Parts: sequence; C-alpha cells; structure tokens
Amino acid sequence: MIKQQNVKLGFALAMLTAVMWGLVPIAMKYALVVIDPLTLAWSRLAISAVGITIWLAYKKQFPNLAMFKKRRRFILLMIAGFGLLGNFALFASSVQYLSATTAQVVGQMGIVIFMISSAFVFKERLRPTQIMGISVLLIGLGLFFNKNITVLFANISTYGIGVWLALLASISWAAYALAQKVLLQKLRAEQLLWLIYLICTVFLWPLASPSKIAHADATQLFAIIFCGLNTIIAYGALVMAMERWQAAQVSAITTLSPLFALIFSDLFAVIWPEKFAMQYLNILGYIGAVSVVAGAMFATIGHYLWHPRKGWLINQKKEEE
Repeated sequence: MIKQQNVKLGFALAMLTAVMWGLVPIAMKYALVVIDPLTLAWSRLAISAVGITIWLAYKKQFPNLAMFKKRRRFILLMIAGFGLLGNFALFASSVQYLSATTAQVVGQMGIVIFMISSAFVFKERLRPTQIMGISVLLIGLGLFFNKNITVLFANISTYGIGVWLALLASISWAAYALAQKVLLQKLRAEQLLWLIYLICTVFLWPLASPSKIAHADATQLFAIIFCGLNTIIAYGALVMAMERWQAAQVSAITTLSPLFALIFSDLFAVIWPEKFAMQYLNILGYIGAVSVVAGAMFATIGHYLWHPRKGWLINQKKEEE
C-alpha cells in the first residue's frame, strides 16, 4: 500500500508538472520573438541533456548501451527519439501561430492518440470510461474552437496552420510514448530521457541557429533558459511523482496543464499587457477548455471512479469505510 505521505508528495509533484507544462508555452511564445522554433526546441533539449547528464554522473547510473545491440531496441530508441524531437519542434512551431492555451488544449489530443494506438499496438482493450472520456474531450475541442472551426477546414490561415502543427506534435508525442512504454521495461525513466535528449540535440543541431540567442534581451534570455529548465523540472517531477503515486492518478493531474496555461496567460496579460496578450474566449470556449481537461482526466482515471455494471465506485468505497 502507498503511504499517505507519499500520496501527498506524489500529488504535489504531479501538480508541479502540470503547472510547469502550463507555463512553458507562455515562455516559448515570448522567446519566439527573438529566435526561431527549431532553435528554441534545440535549446530546450540541449539544456535538458546537460542537466540529466550531470544528474546521472552524480548518481553513477548511466545506462548500458550494449543493450541496444538488439535491433528491435535500437529501432524503438530511434522512434522515441525522433518522436520527441518532432513533438518539440512542431509544438514550438505551433506556438508561433496560437495562444499558449490553444496549443495546450490541442496537445491533449496526444492522450487520445496514444490510448487508441495502444489498443492496436499492444492489443489493449479500451475501457468504457476511456471511450467516454475521449468522447467528452473531442466534444470539448469542438466547443473550444466554436468561433474558429470553419477556419480549420475552409482555408489556409495562420491560425489553422498552428492548430494542424499542434495536432502533428500530438501525433509525434504519441509515437514517442508508445516506444517509451516498451523501453521503460529495460531502462529507468531518466536513463531513457538522457538518451532521447542526446539524440534530439545532435540531430536538431544542424537545423538550429544558436547565434540568434545572442540577440535576446535579458527577459527573452530568461524565457529561453526557463523553457530548458522547465523540461528538466517537469519531467523530473513527473518521474518522482510516479515513484510515489499511481501512474493513472499522476497522469490525470497533468491533464490540468491547459487550465494553468489559460489562468497564467490571462494573469500575465493583466500584469504585463505590453508583453502578453489576453486570451479572449466566449462562454462556449471556456466550457470547451474545461471539457477537454475533464475528458482527458476521466479517460485516465475513470475506471477508478465508475464501472458500467457497478456504477460509481467512489460511493461504494465511502460506504465500506
């Protein structure tokens, strides 16, 4: 049984991950004023690679690379590496055209794609609660984009390009997550992330322009560095949270990131209106954003709360107590 203090710490760490993921697209949008998306993605990955290298050197826990002599494992590592590389590059590109909130809301599609893909790749059966959660999420997306739904299909616009880039980023993340799920049977999470960050940094280097960072002012440079440190802190907190709490609950908490993106975007716009833009949504848009988060959360932990035959399990647990 998980100790109560571990549950509280796991919850706090999972919440930290959600907050950091909510903040990162805001910082990215500010950093993109001075550097291009590929350079931003490369800097995030490079900073993360350096940070995890220092950590693994301190813990003396570098992975045994001989395990990748097996072709299947090497191919999976490449899929995970290029999947995350694509996610970082495409997501950064989408933030150029979208608000931080919109980018994070579309990013929740990664959960849907991963769940459906897992059902085919790993022969896993989708639970009724997962189907319900995915349905609510998709309805929420429709409500969120109610003002701009025709823009996504009728013509090519910067907004539409941003949404499709964010969707491609989600697909890329799902490919990374599928390969990671298999590789984590042989490696610790931080060891796998170290290898993946190194792969991404090396392959993205020729496409990046690090010299552009020199043109950033103090606040823009802070945003660039924050984006890199954010990756280390968020994923580090996520790994530690899963060591102390059940993975499903941790994943459910991290789905709150779009709401944090919405809250912080509007907060920063009020405090620094000359640097940050307000996120203007109508009532259906706000309902859609909440529905996306609720759907993603229910798809993740719904089976702990409700069963098609037994009803609401949470009520039964209270009666047993």
